[in-house]
Amino acid sequence: MYILLISLAIVSAILLILVVLAQNSKGGGLSSQFGGSGASNLIGVKKTGDVLERLTWGFAIAIIVFSLATNLTTPNTAAPTDEIMERAKEQQAAPLVPSLPKAQPSQPKTDSTKK
Repeated sequence: MYILLISLAIVSAILLILVVLAQNSKGGGLSSQFGGSGASNLIGVKKTGDVLERLTWGFAIAIIVFSLATNLTTPNTAAPTDEIMERAKEQQAAPLVPSLPKAQPSQPKTDSTKK
């Protein structure tokens, strides 16, 4: 199921890229690719824009849905929470820094160079 959702998300992303590339920012887009005026009568600039816009939104929503569904079906490979809590308790019980031995007061050194 996980691999199916990942595959569908990848296919949707590729189709979304193709639909966005078929659009023209000036409004021509797909209708101008089919021969200009002849295609305008067959498909129409307005209808082509509507279809491409709906496809864009559809593929974008599909990618979001597949991403969320993938998150829900992800195989759980993490360690159980109890094991993590036990390790944390063991680390708290053990001292983090070894205690240093107490320093002995040092003897003042006499300077033999002074006269």
